[in-house]
Amino acid sequence: MEKVVFITGVSRGLGRALAEAYLNAGRTVYGCARSKCDLGDKYPNRFHYKSIDLSDAESGPSALRNWLDGAPGFELAVLNAGVLPEIRDMRDTPLESLRETMEINVWSNKWILDTLLAMPRKPGHVVAISSGAAVSGSRGWNGYSLSKAALNMLVRLYAAEEPDVHFTAFAPGLIDTAMQDYLCGIEDDDDFETVRRLKKARRTPDMPGPEEAAQKITKVLETLPARSESGAFVDIRKLDN
Repeated sequence: MEKVVFITGVSRGLGRALAEAYLNAGRTVYGCARSKCDLGDKYPNRFHYKSIDLSDAESGPSALRNWLDGAPGFELAVLNAGVLPEIRDMRDTPLESLRETMEINVWSNKWILDTLLAMPRKPGHVVAISSGAAVSGSRGWNGYSLSKAALNMLVRLYAAEEPDVHFTAFAPGLIDTAMQDYLCGIEDDDDFETVRRLKKARRTPDMPGPEEAAQKITKVLETLPARSESGAFVDIRKLDN
């Protein structure tokens, strides 16, 4: 059976790197993102792309369903797309910002999962890209931490409903992406110790680039169904290699 992978957020960062890693391994990839992705130029026969705005819960679900109508089932689905809101204290965070973050980081994954699970062949393994921020409660991460914690529970709830599909909420560790560009541009503030630590980790072995990280992550994801229970939160930094 052809090995086909579904990935969200493939236009840049980890999502793009994962898509290319799987394409280089000979797999077919269905990828979506809001902005343009050029992987189709390099892999015209095995990369299928659709521009979908995950913040649009009105038209997004139908766009996804129409695109995947007739598509093969997916061996693996990686729910990678997400946003990082402004680093600031919870009391300074507008409710609207929290809603916008939850819409993309959590609720879009609900309608994506509903679409994938309604296909004639359900995914074998669903991986939702989470974060250590889901459990750390570090000051300043407000909407991001809330959304990733909710994403972890969303994964666990679907795992309870779908025993034939393996689900993982997966924290991929530190990766040098555009998110780090934003974090490194924040002025030093004694209140946000986590940001200072991330700045120091950039361009060190502790924070690889997306391509290097993707090579390791793809190998780890192959083993997770045998190493963890469905619905579990797995942090790559706590796995025994």
